[in-house]
Amino acid sequence: MTTEKKMTSNSETYSIYTEYAKDEKIILHHGDSLMFLKTLPDVSINLIVTSPPYNIGKDYEEKATLEVYLKNQENIIKLLYSKLKSEGSICWEVGNYISNGEIYPLDIYFYDIFKRIGMKLRNRIVWHFGHGLHCKNRFSGRYETILWFTKSDNYVFNLDSIRVPAKYPGKRAYKGPNKGKLSGNPLGKNPSDVWKILEDDWMAAFWEFPNVKSNHPEKTIHPCQFPIELVERCILALTNKGDYILDPFCGVGTTLIAGLKHSRKVIGVEKEVEYIKIARQRIRQFFDGDLKFRPLGKKVYQPTGREQVSKVPPEWKDYKK
Repeated sequence: MTTEKKMTSNSETYSIYTEYAKDEKIILHHGDSLMFLKTLPDVSINLIVTSPPYNIGKDYEEKATLEVYLKNQENIIKLLYSKLKSEGSICWEVGNYISNGEIYPLDIYFYDIFKRIGMKLRNRIVWHFGHGLHCKNRFSGRYETILWFTKSDNYVFNLDSIRVPAKYPGKRAYKGPNKGKLSGNPLGKNPSDVWKILEDDWMAAFWEFPNVKSNHPEKTIHPCQFPIELVERCILALTNKGDYILDPFCGVGTTLIAGLKHSRKVIGVEKEVEYIKIARQRIRQFFDGDLKFRPLGKKVYQPTGREQVSKVPPEWKDYKK
């Protein structure tokens, strides 16, 4: 069994294991996800969080027909199901498959796969973000979805860990036996299933975590990197300290970083060696205190109108539709 060099943080020493090792805190494997999953014990994982390849022709994926792509994913999902504890969850973050200009919403196709193996959908979460490609022949896409499935009806859900400030904390019941009593929770409200960080809290109507573009502090060379704070909410809600979190398509290690931030044990698998190198570097930076990331709940920047880039350029002053 091979390990990376040891790291020290808060008087504790950690190693990055490259193969499965029982009870170890960090496992980061370079290789095929399907092959690695076969080495994991059954019923050993508390939470699986991932964003699988979308089959849209990125450098790290070989584009296949939609049918072949879904069949390959189903093989992995069946194996993931066997590794999940009975109280465990899967958070499956996906966008759209595009062919000849037509959109195929992947969450719809994945829903059937998860249902066939007996999982139960608890939420279809909408992740809204403000930036992305500008389309010419359709509306520009500004959201992706997270399917949260559980293996059973007895699952972990720590609502108090993810409550957000209520819009009207002083609201009182106006009728019934609790008339006149406060109707909310002193810890805040449930953040709902549409995720958007707004100005002064984690959520007012949506959960909007800015996607990782060029000016994002977490940006690496990965073209479809999701933000740490997106995974953090899933981890805080669906696991407890010391639980195992698995990302079978871990990219540059975002899920692993989110888990380590909150004292979870983490397992990541990635077939691209360059992403593995970056994931290792980010983990080392995390323990050294040098990793840059957006703090959970930070305000999304809103232009004031005084910035040059937010003003209408002179060339467009006389332009009319």
